[in-house]
Formats: sequence, structure tokens, C-alpha cells
Amino acid sequence: MSVWGELAKNQRLAEGRHILDLFAADESRGTDFTVRAGEMVLDYAKTNIDPDARRLLLALAHECGVEDRRADMFGGVRINETEARAVLHIAQRAGDEAVISVDGVDVMARLRAIRARAYGFAQDVRQGRFRGQGGAITDVVNIGIGGSDLGPAMATLALAPWHDGPRVHYVSNVDGAHIADTLRGLDPETTLVIVASKTFTTIETMTNARTAREWMGARVSDPAAQFAAVSTALDKTTAFGIAQKRVFGFEDWVGGRYSMWGPIGLGLMMAVGAQNFEAMLAGGRAMDAHFCEAPLEQNMPVLLALVGLWHNQICGHATRAVLPYDQRLARLPAYLQQLEMESNGKRVDMAGRDLDRQSGPVVWGEPGTNGQHAFYQLIHQGTRVVPCEFLLAAQGHEPDLAHQHRLLAANCLAQSEALLRGRTLEEARAIMAAKGLEGEELDRQARHRVFPGNRPSTTLVYPQLTPFTLGQIIALYEHRVFVEGVVLGINSFDQWGVELGKELAVALAPLLEGDAADAASKDPSTRHLLAYLRAHQSA
Repeated sequence: MSVWGELAKNQRLAEGRHILDLFAADESRGTDFTVRAGEMVLDYAKTNIDPDARRLLLALAHECGVEDRRADMFGGVRINETEARAVLHIAQRAGDEAVISVDGVDVMARLRAIRARAYGFAQDVRQGRFRGQGGAITDVVNIGIGGSDLGPAMATLALAPWHDGPRVHYVSNVDGAHIADTLRGLDPETTLVIVASKTFTTIETMTNARTAREWMGARVSDPAAQFAAVSTALDKTTAFGIAQKRVFGFEDWVGGRYSMWGPIGLGLMMAVGAQNFEAMLAGGRAMDAHFCEAPLEQNMPVLLALVGLWHNQICGHATRAVLPYDQRLARLPAYLQQLEMESNGKRVDMAGRDLDRQSGPVVWGEPGTNGQHAFYQLIHQGTRVVPCEFLLAAQGHEPDLAHQHRLLAANCLAQSEALLRGRTLEEARAIMAAKGLEGEELDRQARHRVFPGNRPSTTLVYPQLTPFTLGQIIALYEHRVFVEGVVLGINSFDQWGVELGKELAVALAPLLEGDAADAASKDPSTRHLLAYLRAHQSA
């Protein structure tokens, strides 16, 4: 029997078992099913993974070649086979002494030079040496989408306590409301715009960039002088009017959703400064070292990935809720949606064969405690099991509000405990009896108050959300995605699924202005919708 088959057999045996039974059978489970990386601790004891299942999952990781594939990635092998590219986002946070090569060529010298240029420009903006045409830069608007937006936007919010530079805003949606609302109230004479697009052709980003240039041009004589770009297309950035000294490129071995560690993080560099940005890189580098050096059974990214595989591929739980009990990590679930779903939302393996099991899960979430008053009802009492991933800092950043952080922490721990324990019908009946109910009404009311429990969760705890800790968290999830992809036999580093819709959008845009006859090749539904939109646009 294959390891997958043995895991399926183990899961069938576990179906009627309560997670609490595992604690009863093993007094040390609370510590045995945790793993540490530095001061960060991952608790996965509140899952239905028993020692046999863990042994099998670790065997699966070994059998699927996680260690060898990991060595290939860090060694510059072109593991992104469909695009014939290396996967070296880890190089962006490697130390000054690191030597990382692709095809025998060290990539670090060029990378360090680009980073130094980005730091220098960010510092010039922060110190007022680079000025707008009306004075020192007060606001920075980063225009990008996908990996050019989600990562740096998430990190900028996460590191709010370290903001001591200009205000940094992010625009991604081609919906004109996004850029209009962002620019409203800003001063064109003291605003810097960063256009983040590797090819400088991304339609949403370039549409917003042109809108921002028109907005700025209404007040300043040379709007392009207050633009910078993160792009490799120097011909296009030059045509746009951006001087090459304000253009920062990155290599094709950095995927968009893995790119915030380099020039894509330019806005974050301006908000928090090079020292704090370096601390974030150091946190990512520390997680890289742990991932490479810790044995699989003590390896946090590996174990987090194996828990995810157990829940999705073995138990059949199709979704995963990411629940940071930290308001400043409010954008983390959205960031992880792209990181995980764009990476592992595939249907064929590396050889192009249809997968014989489910690929990545649906990832979603909200910060606690907000989510408790929104969707936790379904998590606790709904008919679907939703594995939950809690994140919690031991300490907040507001000493005078420490009592609120303690309440936040209590809520986080209470939710994971409630998911684990639930409430039995007998317990619910006792509660209703204490309220004076009896007979059929007692039974009816009690049934509404039953919680099935036995619902799995993990909890990631760390001392405080700092730049270093944020770097650890991001790298942890990057490597988790990598391990899951290796075990599933898929390429986690391409994203062909985003292409078709983009191609069709380019073809559809002219039809919104053209004659109905031009849409003859479209399906009846699309033709009907186009007719409706044309009619109401001209009304």
C-alpha cells in the first residue's frame, strides 16, 4: 500500500475519534505536537493527526523528495520547469556573505546593487533630498496589482508602528474608484508615484499610472519627474518619461507573489526605512535557515504543510481559514490567498498529467475578533468542517492598552478551545434547565446550543509583531506552499490560470464601445450583458 493509501486508512480510523481522545491518551501531546523556530511556536496539537499519521506524513514528504527539491531551489536549479526559470526569491533576503548561482553565475552582486540603489532612493525621499515640485514628498502612491500590491500593502499595514517616513498608499484595482479615492486629498506637488509592473504592460497598472500622471500634470509642469518604476522594461519606462535612475528592476527568477523582499517593497522601504526593512529580511533569512537545517519532524514549514495536506487531501476539507488575532495583519489572509491559491491552484502535475487528487484549498479569513461576529457561526456550528489557523502575538505595541491585548489573546485561545471541545447536548440541556425551561421546549432550545466540537486548528504564537517576526511569518508560508506543491507534484511557481481572462478582457473592451454586431462571436449571455452595459453607458 502506498503512503497515500496508508494515510487514507488512518483517516478512516480517525473519523469517529475526538481530538480530545488524543489528549487523554497522551499527556505530553500539548508539547509533542508543537514545533519551534527561534521564538516562534506552532501548535498543531488541536488536530486529529495522531503519531502514526504524523509518521506517515513525514514519510510522504521524504518519499516525494522535499529535501532534494529544497536543495534544488536554494541551489538555483530551474525548478519552475514550465517557464525554465530558477526560483530564487530567497536570494533577495540572503545575507551579504551568500553566494547563490544560476547556471554557474553568481546572482548576488547584481541583486545587492539593485537593493542599494533602492535603499538610497528611499532614503533620499525620507530625508527630503528627493523633492516634489512643491516641496518634500509627503505621500507615496504605489500602483501595482497582484504580487506588486498584496505583499507590500500587507507589510506596510503590519509595520505601522515603525512608520516614520511619508504616508504610503496602494492602488491596484482598475476600477476608477480606487485611484480616485486614493488621490483625493493628496497634493500632486508633494506626491511620488511608484509604478510596479515587471513588463510595464499590465493593463490595470498602466491604466492607473496614466490616470495618476494626468492628475499630477494638472498641477505640476513635469509629472514624470515625480514617478518611479519597479520594472525590467527600460524602453517602456523611458517612453513613459521616467528617468532610468528611478527605475529598479528584478530578475525573472523572482515570481510576483514572492517579490516583496526586493524593489517591489520600495514603498515599504520609504515608510519604515532601510534598517527596519533589513530586519524583515533577517526574519525571512532566519526562517530559511530553519527550513534548510531542521529535520523534517522539527521543521515548521514542513509540518505546517503536512497539516494542510492532511486536512485538504486526506480529510477532504476544501477550505482553510487564516485568522490573525492582530489588526495590523488584516491583509495577511488576502496576501495568502494569492500566495497559496495562485501557487497551488493547479490541475496537472509537472509532467502535464491530470492530478489524481485535489490541489490547493480555498484560503480565506479575517482578523479576530471581527470574524467572531461574522463567520465563526459557520465554523462552530455549520455542516462543513473548516480547519482554522490562528496567529497571535504575546504582546502588543500599545502598553497603555495591554488590557485590550489580554482580552484579544483570551478570545483567540477561547475560539480554538471551543472548536476543540464543543458543547454536548447534555451540557446544553443543563444550561437550559438552569434557566427554568423544561420538557419539549427545554430540548428544542438545547439543540440550538449544541456545538459539535472536534474541529481542527493550529495556532502560531510569537513574542510581538516586529519587522523580524513579519519576515519569519511570510517566509514560513512561502516554504509551506513550496512543500505542499512538491508533495502534490505540481509547479507552484507558474500561474497560467490568470492568462485567459486577461486575453479575453483585451478583446472585450472595444465591444463596450462598438456595435452589437461586433459581439456576434460571443456567447448569448455575454452578448446580452454587453448590450445592457452599452445601453446604460450611453443613457
